[in-house]
Amino acid sequence: MLALNDEYRSNFFDVERDAAHDREIAERCFAAAGPVVDVQTHLVRPSRLTSNSSKALLGFLKLVDSDRWSDPVNPDHLSAPAWASTMFGGSETSVALLTSPPGLPGHGALDNSDIGAAREIIDRYAGTGRVMTHTIVHPNLGEDELERMGTWSSQLQPSGWKVYTLWDPPDRPAGGWFLDDELGQAFLDRVREVGPRLVCAHKGLAGPIPSHAPRAASPRDIGPAAAANPDIDFVVYHSGYDIDATSEEGAHDEDPQRGVSRLVTSLGTARIGPGANVWAELGSTWFLMLRRPTEAAHVLGKLLLAVGEDRILWGTDSVWYGPPQPLIDSFRVFRIPEAMQHEFGYPELTEAVKQKILCANAEHLYGIVAQRRSRDELDWIDQARRELAKRLP
Repeated sequence: MLALNDEYRSNFFDVERDAAHDREIAERCFAAAGPVVDVQTHLVRPSRLTSNSSKALLGFLKLVDSDRWSDPVNPDHLSAPAWASTMFGGSETSVALLTSPPGLPGHGALDNSDIGAAREIIDRYAGTGRVMTHTIVHPNLGEDELERMGTWSSQLQPSGWKVYTLWDPPDRPAGGWFLDDELGQAFLDRVREVGPRLVCAHKGLAGPIPSHAPRAASPRDIGPAAAANPDIDFVVYHSGYDIDATSEEGAHDEDPQRGVSRLVTSLGTARIGPGANVWAELGSTWFLMLRRPTEAAHVLGKLLLAVGEDRILWGTDSVWYGPPQPLIDSFRVFRIPEAMQHEFGYPELTEAVKQKILCANAEHLYGIVAQRRSRDELDWIDQARRELAKRLP
């Protein structure tokens, strides 16, 4: 972080120089102001890593974090036991929401029943409330998929529904679907019927070349869908951020149809303002921006203006990037420089705002209360790891 400050000639990371070699100073710099709720975490069943959907996942991991993921990827590092160690042993995360990539039932990285099983195991060993879950829905698999939502709602009791609008069944490529088209509205009507009324949509992160990304990866449908369904909360996973190795995302006016700016444009056109029913999530987005702090300041500044400080959620996408503590630490000390605040009208990223993003906003959305973890409560991890290994091989 100090090196990035030097490289960019700005104090993006509020870290004392002596923190690099003085543990006491470092601990003071990164001191926790409260609990952490991570609303996007992942694991896979190692036996599923040969499926087509898992191969796509492995390709993504090698693209975005080649230093971590060699070829071949060790499946044990993505497993349920690794997830338990990573999230609860490798960070101060208090509550983790477990989700999954898309894929056909029985062939994807994880099934909905697997997600529920992981929560049950952690509840049994660590106590309830440590894990929230998604149920993954693919509306373009047909009416039976929407019908199953009633059973999933009652039996799996998810905290929200996760959709991948860019995903198509392998035998029916159609360019995806949108939340504001006929299929999307049928799905939202079913959400309203069975509950919970919370939809988490993957938007952005569709490939190394944004111009070649599937059209349905765009968040252009978020504003219209939110305006038409004000009784449903929409969480925009990744906030519409796109990977672009050639240039960094800047202010909204520079390109209103690029990356996170597409979400800002969609919300503005639909007159969805701060504090409404749209939430922006930072999983993978923060990791990918971390080494591009000017871009990170633009993205966070745009989100603070568009959805407000009460509607940004912390997520990491771990286990994709290993233990998330470095991501938590770097976010705690990140700031939007005053020069950028003045030039672009961005709000200050205060300690209070960051704690909202790290915890309080998720508490409000999900109706939970997160407790700060103590280090002496981790005795359950080894027992949970053994159980997870048996249940999710």
